[in-house]
Amino acid sequence: MVSIENEGRLASTRGRETALACVRAGIDAARPDRVVAESVRLDEGRLRVGEAAYDLSDVDRIVVVGGGKAADGVATALENVLGDRIDAGAVVAPDPSEGDRIERLRGDHPVPSRAGVDGTDRIRELVTRADERTLVLTTITGGGSALLPAPVEGISLSDLQSTTDALLDAGAEIGDLNAVRKHLSTLKGGGLAELAAPACVVSLVFSDVVGNDLSVIASGPTAPDESTYADALDVLERYGVDPPAAVRERLEAGAAGDRPETPGPDDPVFDRVRNHVLADGFTAIDAAREVADGRGYDTCILSSSVRGEGREAALTHVAVAEEVGATGNPVEAPAVVLSGGEVTATVRGDGVGGPNADFALAAAIELPTGTTLACVDTDGRDGSSDYAGALVDADTVDDVGTARRALASSDAFGYLGGREAVISTGPTGTNVNDLRVLVVE
Repeated sequence: MVSIENEGRLASTRGRETALACVRAGIDAARPDRVVAESVRLDEGRLRVGEAAYDLSDVDRIVVVGGGKAADGVATALENVLGDRIDAGAVVAPDPSEGDRIERLRGDHPVPSRAGVDGTDRIRELVTRADERTLVLTTITGGGSALLPAPVEGISLSDLQSTTDALLDAGAEIGDLNAVRKHLSTLKGGGLAELAAPACVVSLVFSDVVGNDLSVIASGPTAPDESTYADALDVLERYGVDPPAAVRERLEAGAAGDRPETPGPDDPVFDRVRNHVLADGFTAIDAAREVADGRGYDTCILSSSVRGEGREAALTHVAVAEEVGATGNPVEAPAVVLSGGEVTATVRGDGVGGPNADFALAAAIELPTGTTLACVDTDGRDGSSDYAGALVDADTVDDVGTARRALASSDAFGYLGGREAVISTGPTGTNVNDLRVLVVE
């Protein structure tokens, strides 16, 4: 079970206690050990994933590969389920443990590193050996884009790093960011499926993407890609990013038709590929709703797809809290309103902030009395901070001018930390996007 390290100080009211209980339940519901145990099993010579079944009588070898923030936990869970049926494997994760059958390799997030490149090289080595009697189990989880870099020929690691940094600082949404990265990598945009063909590829996916677009989660290593080089160039233009010369030259050459596009929906490399989404943002929201129901609150799921600037989306949640108190819509108080998705934060200064911190602080300035709001990233790290998010109420902000200046300089955690409003969990081992819990007493 996830631990909220500073829960004793945070849980000072009934609303705060409820919000934290909902957060804890939401993150726990998306942990790989729990999800895989519920979804994957061996049954009389078949591998069952949800309702699907794969006959292992035609399989000589099972190889496990993948990457992301939840990849280490998924690998451990698969070792528990499959045991010595696993012949080889390697996954790249930010905090790898020791595995019995699957190598655990270190990478970095959100900016790719040399360690990630080395780990990805090992994965490429394993999948290129696969043949038609190999089952390649891939663990595709949030964070995989940065943790599995594999730059194409002519693109250096520093090119990838600077391009990623610039897009993140510009507040690029994940789909836009990945449209660029897919055209600079050998694994992304269906590249892993292409390398593994003609093997049977079964992907176990933990989604950190609004709408569960398989081509966006970890930049879609086993999914068809409909984005183009021209799309990638458009992303750079829209966000005002001037990339290294090698990046621009490759994208322009691709847009001119001088380089092949990533494999699309009709490409035969996907004939033996199946993707299964085992957990997503709704997994966390639904578990949080059960906790709120059990505590006697009326509940409402506002949306599992909230996106855009965090400080702007926050005002909509404030408006919902005001409506609950004034009219009893969409639910009667005491109520818990839940949302998920992925908000962004455009960097405007050199403080310590993050999308959920921005969301929480912007809301705290406006929250009505009797309202509590918890905002977290389910991976335990909001933006580039060391915090999962924040817990605020109408009493958090005692100096509106100072709070607004903190928002303006991207220093929301700087303000919230001074008021003991940050939520600290450490790495949670999963990643299914943001979770927000709005409690109206």
